[in-house]
This record gives sequence, C-alpha cells and structure tokens, in this order.
Amino acid sequence: MKRRRVLQLGAVLGGGLLRAGELGRPLGPYGERSPFEKAVRWRRESKTPEAGSSFTPLADSYGILTPSALHYERHHGGVPAIDPARHRLILQGMVERPLILTVGEIKRLPSVSRIYVVECGGNSGGEWGAKTAPDVQRSHGLVSCSEWTGVPLKLLFEEVGVRAGASWIIAEGADAGRVQRSIPIAKAMDDMLLAYGQNGEALRPEQGYPLRLIVPGWEGATHIKWLQRIVVADQPYQSRDETSKYTDLMPDGKARQFTFVMEAKSVVTFPSGGQTLPGPGLYELTGLAWSGRGRIERVEVTSDGGRSWQAAQLQEPRLRLAWVRFRLPWRWDGKETVIASRSIDETGYVQPSREALTAVRGTNSGFHYNGIKLWKVGADGRVTNVEA
Repeated sequence: MKRRRVLQLGAVLGGGLLRAGELGRPLGPYGERSPFEKAVRWRRESKTPEAGSSFTPLADSYGILTPSALHYERHHGGVPAIDPARHRLILQGMVERPLILTVGEIKRLPSVSRIYVVECGGNSGGEWGAKTAPDVQRSHGLVSCSEWTGVPLKLLFEEVGVRAGASWIIAEGADAGRVQRSIPIAKAMDDMLLAYGQNGEALRPEQGYPLRLIVPGWEGATHIKWLQRIVVADQPYQSRDETSKYTDLMPDGKARQFTFVMEAKSVVTFPSGGQTLPGPGLYELTGLAWSGRGRIERVEVTSDGGRSWQAAQLQEPRLRLAWVRFRLPWRWDGKETVIASRSIDETGYVQPSREALTAVRGTNSGFHYNGIKLWKVGADGRVTNVEA
C-alpha cells in the first residue's frame, strides 16, 4: 500500500515538473502580474466620470507598500495627459527671485526617498452615519502607502528667498479642476516633498505625473497632483477646495477649517467584511495602522467585542507617517464574536471608539473619521460590518 502511494505521488509530482518545464511566454518590455491575481480598485460612481474615486483593496495587501497601480485615486477633473518636456513649475508671490522650472531642472536637484501614507480626508466618511460599507476596501480604501522620491520643498524656497511676513503657500494643479490648497509655510519648510517618483519609477498619471506634492501626515487633498504653481503669501486663499469642501461640520452648525492632520487610525484587514472563514482553527489576524502625527507605538486587538484587549505584534521597521502592519495569532472557536483594533501613536493619542468620536464631532462631518472599526464573525464564518 505504501509503495503504491509513493508511486502515485511520484506520478503527480512528475507531471507537475513536466508541466513546469514547458516553454512559457517570452520576455516583455514591462512586467505584468499573474493572471491568477484579481485584486482591483473599486470605483465609486459619480455623476461625472472625471470626478470620481477609486479605492485600494486593503484586504489583498501585504506588508506596508501599495503597488502604484492599486494606489487610491480621487479626481476633481479627470486625469490630464501632460508632456513632462513641456510642463513648468512656477514659484512666485512673496519671494525675492521668482522661478520657472522645468521637470528636468527639478530632477537635477538633490533628492530623497521617503515612505509615507497618503489618506483622503473623506476616507471612512460613511462611518459617520448610516451609509456604512460592507467591506474594508469600501470603508477604509481611500488610503495608500508608497515610497516617494523627489526634492524637499524647503530647498526650492531657499533658492527663491522667502520674504518676511510670508506664512502660507498656495499650491495649484494643472488638471481641469485647477485644485488649489493653502498650506502653512512652516509645513512646507519642514517635511514636504516635491515628488516625481513613486515606488521606484515615475509617478503614474493618476498620481500626478510629472510632479505632485507630498504633505506627510496631512489630508490627501493637500497633496496637489500635476503641480504647476506655488504662490507664497501672507494668508490663505480661501479657495473652493478649502471652504465649500474639506471642512468639518460640527454639531453646533459651525464648520472647522484647515484641520489638516489625519489622526491615528487602524483597521483589521483579515478577517474583515465580505470574507468567510472556512471553519474553527488557528488564523493570523492582521491589519494596518498609521498616524499623521508620527509613529505608531502600539496596536491593541480585541476578539471578544471589546471585553479584553491584547497587544499585537508590529512589523518592523516602524516608520513615522507610514503604515505599520500588525499581526496576532488567533484561534477561532467557531462561535459568533466581534473583532477590532485600536492604535496608539508616539504622542500618546489613542484611536477613539465610534461613540466617543461622534459624541464630540456629531455625525454630519463627512471628513476625518478615525473611529474604531468593528467586524462581526458569524458562527457560519461570514464576516460582516457591525454597523451595516
């Protein structure tokens, strides 16, 4: 019997090796993923296809870097086709020496590469009210993490010479929406990046090719894509995209403005909504955590609906203003339960519960939601959104 089993196994392995030795497709000019991998970005429908959003499939991600092709998108006027040889960046306003730079001239300047999260201010916006999403991509997918390469913005300001009294910059994109955002100059002189590279290659057109701003830790709408102009000023411009949009409506009817920083946040990506566990047993519970104020120091996980919490393992290196992958071995007993995570950053800030957050902010904001996300695991293994 054992000999027959060995022979059968040998035949199976031999057949597999034989198939593996067959000729495959020839080399191509640009690498493609396996046709067996199906992760794609979900798109939110809008009245005009040019002004839409697509969401990163967080449940299908590994590690902390998002492939450029799966980085989330948010557009206000479509994706322009820009020839880098003809594109120019204008620096003007309260400066001693206004400049017009080509992309080639910018690439000649000293550069750095940094890993940063970019998160839309409206990420998880549906969690404020009743329009909660069924899975983690649609609830939290307006966030991604990449390695960005470019020139520190302070280098350009040192070149043009900022005049006394200047306190803001206004950045403008070259897309049809002409998105403008006002940013305090202190941030620009700190860690902002004028990026032309992402994950080892040129920016994708959807990510702002050939130039975009990276504003570490701040809401995605400040990371102006297709950057064509920076104006140095002594006050904000009060543009359309920072008055009628990207403000936080409070319970008293007033709106907070210029709430740039994305607070500490985390979410379990496995198991999460839309997935099904095949049965009781050992699983690796995993997810992502990040904070716009610095580095994640701790992530706690509950697998009993919040009655108890335990520290998850954090994958190194833990970088400031970047995703941190957390993991926890979890043995599911087959009974219905609720799982969640909460993050604590280096400032001591603790990710709040939904109840604590809405008690202060109300439910009409639409922006800057970072409440704890609860997933219910049913006795049949199906995972659903508790608030859905």
